[in-house]
This record gives sequence, structure tokens and C-alpha cells, in this order.
Amino acid sequence: MKKNAVYLGLVGLLVALDQLTKTLVAGTVDLYRSVPVIPGFFNITHIRNSGAIFGFFSNSESLPVFIGLRAATVLALGFVVFYFIKTPAGATLTRISLALILAGALGNFFDRLFRGYVTDFLDFYLGQRHFPFFNVADSCITVGAALLIIISLRRKPECSPSS
Repeated sequence: MKKNAVYLGLVGLLVALDQLTKTLVAGTVDLYRSVPVIPGFFNITHIRNSGAIFGFFSNSESLPVFIGLRAATVLALGFVVFYFIKTPAGATLTRISLALILAGALGNFFDRLFRGYVTDFLDFYLGQRHFPFFNVADSCITVGAALLIIISLRRKPECSPSS
């Protein structure tokens, strides 16, 4: 357990940062209001996402979608925890990437569990083209997943014995 304390601390810190930023935005920016930060590129825009990452299924009122999203989150959390436990202690970057994914998944899961939606507020755009709204938890998941992909692509393939 002691060897995992740093990773658990990272998860706790990132979940706290995610929840703090969402609480600050929800308390200071009216729903659907945008506050320009870098005009023409970045706003803080308070929205509520009842769907999945980047707003997928956000307009669905379907009970199966509601249950499916929560079940998928629980399964993903279980998979990440299992994979983290099975990852060797020396695989630091892999463990960091899994901690990022876990923090993001937990941050958004807590929102869905206690609020019924996720607060998104990071709004990047060029002209009229907006990237989907997201938050700190989504960023953690994306960076963690990208890091895992990079790690897996950089691994040297195992050599098979010559016949």
C-alpha cells in the first residue's frame, strides 16, 4: 500500500482539483453563460453534460442510456484499478497514466452520482468552430489515455526465439 501512496495522492489531488474547479464555475458563472478568457480562442462556459465524454448521449433521456453510462463507468473504474494493481511497481509512467485515468473517471462519476450531470466549462474554439466542452476530469482521462498509447507504441516487441 505504501508504494501506491504517491499514486493515490495524485488521484486524490486531481479529483479535488476537478471538483473545486467545477464548484467554482457553477458558483460564479451562470448556466450557459460564457466568460471570455482569450478572445477568439478560449472561454469559460458553464454547461451541464448528462451524457458521456465530450457530450456524447447528452440529449438522451433514455433510462437504458442512463444505466449504461453508469455501468460503463463502474466497469472502466474496475478495469483501471485491476490494471493498476497488475502493473509492475517499476512501470512508473504506466502507473501515472492509470492514475490520471482513474482520477478523471472518479471526478466525473462523482458528478453523475451526486448531481445527475457533469459540469463542463472549458470551451476552446476558432471562429465558429468549437471543440466539445470539457473539464479537468476529461483532461485527465485524455492525457492518461494518450500516455498509455505512447507507452505501448514505444515498447520494444518481444523477440521470438529462432527456429
